[in-house]
This record gives sequence, C-alpha cells and structure tokens, in this order.
Amino acid sequence: MKKLKRQFPDRDLDRIIEMAWEDRTPFEAIAYQFELQEADVKILMKKELKPGSYILWRKRVENCQTKHKRKRSDAIKRFKCSEQRVISNNKKSKQKQ
Repeated sequence: MKKLKRQFPDRDLDRIIEMAWEDRTPFEAIAYQFELQEADVKILMKKELKPGSYILWRKRVENCQTKHKRKRSDAIKRFKCSEQRVISNNKKSKQKQ
C-alpha cells in the first residue's frame, strides 16, 4: 500500500474522513482545504477504515455524481454548505472565499 507523505492531527483526520463520506463534498474541496488529491484520500481512507467500510465507501464514491466536480451539475456553484464554516473548524474555511 502506498503511504501518505504527511501526517494529520486527529482533528484534521476526522474532518477529512467526514468530508470523504459526505456525498455533496467533492474531492476538490478536500484538495482545497487539506492539499490531498483524490488518490491520497483513497489511500488515507483505506488505512483508516475497516476493510468492509472501505469497500462500501469506494462503491458509494464511484456511483456518486456529486463527489467529482466534473460529474456535478453546472447548477451547483460551490462545494460547501452555507453552514460549513460554522461547524467545520477548518483553516481554509475560515478564510474569505
């Protein structure tokens, strides 16, 4: 298995996993906030999840139209919920968009 080049504090790791599970959060949002590309997120999820959970997540991601920006409807203009800034505690979400 490939390894990630950097480690994350537990708080960031929990948020990355949460974002990866969310259907409406595209991989581009994770890349923007944590500088992790889709392949890196897959490596992280494989490492952090139980094997069965990882398989379910991968199936879900492959079939999810909103997880990949290029597959999303053009009507969706942003990648975060209007309330995300309040609840996420992410460094990047605190900056003005």
